[in-house]
Amino acid sequence: MTEPANPTGYAAPLWGMVLRDLRVLRRNFVPFITRTVMNPLLFVFVFTFVLPTIGQSFQGGPAGTSYATIVVPGLVAVGMVFTGISAVALPLSIELGGTREIEDRVLAPVPVELVAIEKLVVGAVQGVIAGLVVFPLVYLIPATPVAVHVASWPLLIAVVLLASLTAGALGLALGTIVRPQQIGLMFAVVVVPITFLGCVYYPWALLRPIPWLQLIVLVNPLVYMSEGLRAALTPDTPHMPPWAFLGALATATITLGGVGVRAFVRRTLS
Repeated sequence: MTEPANPTGYAAPLWGMVLRDLRVLRRNFVPFITRTVMNPLLFVFVFTFVLPTIGQSFQGGPAGTSYATIVVPGLVAVGMVFTGISAVALPLSIELGGTREIEDRVLAPVPVELVAIEKLVVGAVQGVIAGLVVFPLVYLIPATPVAVHVASWPLLIAVVLLASLTAGALGLALGTIVRPQQIGLMFAVVVVPITFLGCVYYPWALLRPIPWLQLIVLVNPLVYMSEGLRAALTPDTPHMPPWAFLGALATATITLGGVGVRAFVRRTLS
């Protein structure tokens, strides 16, 4: 494979691969939206519309704070994580498996590592789109008031960008490590625990009565996505300080991205 003489020569083929994936996304936009919104939509419909309407509502935080206010940021984060896994991990696991479709990509005039990074970037773009699609639904459907306001636009932008990159990096790592025949197992032992222990349905601070669990969940990147969006969108609810979730998201992106890139190179060249 002939490589450009300098790094700037990688820009055109890399951009071409990104455009190709985004064109595929445009053609499959309806399935993409469907798989993105179904889980958050069903949860918010049952727990923030049906239950309050039939008189079974409960408070999720400080006095006067509705449960809907607590879960809105977490459900946006879930939409981003599910997108990172479904848009990157699932297709990549198949492409690296029996079909070996990934071989067409690695013939591009760029290092193999950049092909993996392109997958991560496209997954992050889809994660941002997922967040933008999920937010109006989880904001408008609840029967109880949702106290959402942007405390800081720079903080919100930083959280969304880092969260989307973390979701893409998680998808890249899972897609290169998990074999196609283990996809069902991945959802059982990785995706479901990440979701329920990701501080989506409760703030991390409220786990204080269970100190061992409060410590263990810190390895879950979804915790920092939920807490970051909670700080940016519902600042009156308990949340981590910005330095904690921003630093953790940056670390998770670098760590998971590094694991995913190395595994991608190993799988494609083996």
